[in-house]
Amino acid sequence: MLEPGDTAPTFTATLGTSDHESFDLDDRLGDGPVVLAFFPGAFTPPCSSEMVALQDHLEAFHEVGATVLGVSADSAFAQGAFRDEHGIEFDLVSDTAGEAIRAYDLEIDIEPLGLYGVANRATFVIDEDGTITDSWVADDPTNEPDYDELLEAVESASS
Repeated sequence: MLEPGDTAPTFTATLGTSDHESFDLDDRLGDGPVVLAFFPGAFTPPCSSEMVALQDHLEAFHEVGATVLGVSADSAFAQGAFRDEHGIEFDLVSDTAGEAIRAYDLEIDIEPLGLYGVANRATFVIDEDGTITDSWVADDPTNEPDYDELLEAVESASS
């Protein structure tokens, strides 16, 4: 499992936008902290709650120069619809190939929902140098992170 002090694995994927733009984590590093918020699946109640909560805190993240990114195995099309439905203004990264999910050791199956190879709920704060400065992985994928603690971790990474 990745922990603070580890170098953050970089990855490429697709953005959940109508244009399905390509995404490379390397392009987001170096301009302030990056928050990677992995979630199991769009349109599920806990994931909707988490992404809306991150949106509610987005101004505070931006005030300290942080970039917030949601990451799931959902298709870019599904993520785009999810962003539109919930008014999410930060980028969602479509990791359908599971590259990021496996690199961050978060792959789980949620058999009752028929979800296989999805991301466990987790957050990672990455500093400008590409080092993980904070990590949280849910014991149960229905749990959400403590958003105040996450913001404090981001503030620490930006100083």
